[in-house]
Amino acid sequence: MEAGQEAVLHILVNIFFLIVVWWSLQAFRFDVFLRDPEGLKAKLLYLFVTIAISYLVSSLEYLQGSFMLRNLL
Repeated sequence: MEAGQEAVLHILVNIFFLIVVWWSLQAFRFDVFLRDPEGLKAKLLYLFVTIAISYLVSSLEYLQGSFMLRNLL
């Protein structure tokens, strides 16, 4: 796979996991832990938590490992 195609695929995987993590965090009650859950700081915290978790999930290097499987033959 070319570097450009791999880059596009990596970006799409990151965006996919960002959406999935954002959607799944909707079930978590942040308002229990925050003083002002509707404030700007709370929304930024929610955004940063979403980005951090999606980065961790998408950087597990499954994609790189699957590309290296073709070298087995």
